[in-house]
Amino acid sequence: MHIDVTKQWWTQESNNFDIWISEETFNEISEGNYPRKDEILRFISDIPILFPEKQIIDIAQIYLDNYVMPQVLKGDALHLAYASYYKMDFLLTWNCNHLANANKRQHIRIINTRLNLAIPEIVTPLELFSESTDDYQ
Repeated sequence: MHIDVTKQWWTQESNNFDIWISEETFNEISEGNYPRKDEILRFISDIPILFPEKQIIDIAQIYLDNYVMPQVLKGDALHLAYASYYKMDFLLTWNCNHLANANKRQHIRIINTRLNLAIPEIVTPLELFSESTDDYQ
């Protein structure tokens, strides 16, 4: 289901957004061992990369120190740190355990407010489809 929805979102909606990928995400995709890896790497090759800044590592560590993300999942803390540091409107993910989780929103809001950081909306592709005027007819 996630693959189909993601493909549908990409086809129908991605042109409505400026799309960026963090170096962390690019590395995770590059280092993974999964089917169709080469195809996915070609697909993401045209997406601009957000490069790491020292502050991003520091922000991620603060997330870990304040239990915003589990200690063993440093990648999740980095994804959020990139999105916050670069003032992204949305962080698009299927990670509903630690990122796109309503129970995390308030904690993220508190920490990012203390750090004077942007607070990205963390959503799945399902939440980022445009409304259709056909829905009202």
